[in-house]
Amino acid sequence: MPARKPDFSLEAEGGRVAGVDEAGRGPLAGPVVAAAVVFRGAPPAGLAALLDDSKKLKPAQRDAAFGALRVAAAEGLLDYGVGAASAAEIGAINILRATHLAMARAVARLGAVPDLALVDGNQPPRLPCKVRCVVGGDGISLSIAAASIFAKVVRDRAMTRLDPRWPGYGFAKHAGYPTAAHLAALARLGPSPHHRRGFRPVDDVS
Repeated sequence: MPARKPDFSLEAEGGRVAGVDEAGRGPLAGPVVAAAVVFRGAPPAGLAALLDDSKKLKPAQRDAAFGALRVAAAEGLLDYGVGAASAAEIGAINILRATHLAMARAVARLGAVPDLALVDGNQPPRLPCKVRCVVGGDGISLSIAAASIFAKVVRDRAMTRLDPRWPGYGFAKHAGYPTAAHLAALARLGPSPHHRRGFRPVDDVS
């Protein structure tokens, strides 16, 4: 049986529906990034075929989908917003609240408030519209899948930009996730300003 692909059935229930997802809850460094996507109608088949849970896509596939989504936005087929919460904010308010803050910032950048937000996961953020949590939503809803791609690509590129500013940590390779190489660098160099306080491996070497 072929694996399920996300579709537009949840969005087709009516109104202005945003898909919302995040990237970067698990890393030890860098921001958490969220995105919100509203398709103005069912996306063209060619675009829909590129979209899936960003974790299931190879980097080249994510980049291709990201580029296609940007073109679709320029053509007026969708609206999107991207928001983030910094490592400092994560340390101050915890990762769940920071994730919800990033989601609220992403929705605010849509321009017009949606009627409904389909949010990946089971923890509803406080948004200026109705919220429906969808567990595994990035593999179910095309809007959430698109949001997952925006969030993942934007965050990965941000971590790549940090890499030459903070050499030795390998941010471009692991994007801040707790790989063996990252943990070794953290033990050797100590935390950078972009490492998250409140995360045990960071606090252990602070």
